[in-house]
Amino acid sequence: MRPVSTVAFIGLGVMGGPIAGHLARQGFALRVYNRTRHKADTWVEQYGGSAHETPAAAAEGANLVLCCVGNDNDVREVTTGEQGALAGMSPGAFLVDHTTASADLALELADTCRQGDIGFLDAPVSGGQQGAESGALTIMCGGDQALFQHLEPVMAHYACAVTLMGPAGSSQLTKMVNQICVAGLVQSLSEGLHFARQSGLDAHRVMEVLSKGAAGSWQMENRHQTMLEGDYDHGFAVDWMRKDLHICLSEARRLNAALPITALVDQFYAELQRQSDGRRDITALLKRLQATE
Repeated sequence: MRPVSTVAFIGLGVMGGPIAGHLARQGFALRVYNRTRHKADTWVEQYGGSAHETPAAAAEGANLVLCCVGNDNDVREVTTGEQGALAGMSPGAFLVDHTTASADLALELADTCRQGDIGFLDAPVSGGQQGAESGALTIMCGGDQALFQHLEPVMAHYACAVTLMGPAGSSQLTKMVNQICVAGLVQSLSEGLHFARQSGLDAHRVMEVLSKGAAGSWQMENRHQTMLEGDYDHGFAVDWMRKDLHICLSEARRLNAALPITALVDQFYAELQRQSDGRRDITALLKRLQATE
């Protein structure tokens, strides 16, 4: 397999922009594309490299293409579309999709790439904007083991853990498990904080104590302070979580898996969207409960 030198990055949002930045700081030559050209130009001003008009143009001459966009349709547009990255890639190059998408899409892309002699990994990430900026993401990968071993050192530049979960699609299923767990944790944390305040306890002190015990979690440790302050203008947006939970619930129906808590929390997020809070962080679940305080 060819060593990675030139990298194309498709999608410079709150996750993709910082990830691409870590690679640029490591000395990789970056060719970038973003649907909003101004964002690509701004990124290039900060990190160097070159901005391009289409994913295909960005992918030309790159032996590794990474993408991190919104949903299944977005991934198809920037990879297999008429001006998608695959139109500009050469045989022997590699495509890694960091988007949280469906397992079906991962299988579809794996098959398409195989036909064009392109190596492919589906590799959704966890850790949110904070993890992307600090280079401490958790990456779940699906695909060929030899390809994973070849590309893992590149992904390690912006991750604290990179793990092969199995063949194509396995990582997307793993990410669904992650989102199922996060939804339940954030709802439970919101209810706990609400209960603590209603009972007259010092909620900050309660969280400091509980975070050291069995109830502790990343969400409790990193988000209870902002939740108590009513600060939800950061992190992973409700709109994106609903997209992810839709994928989880659709897959659960196919698998005949029961997800009652996930389905309930999904409806709570729908309420926040109706209240125009779709761009707020997912911890805004506490905001739903404040009307009774």
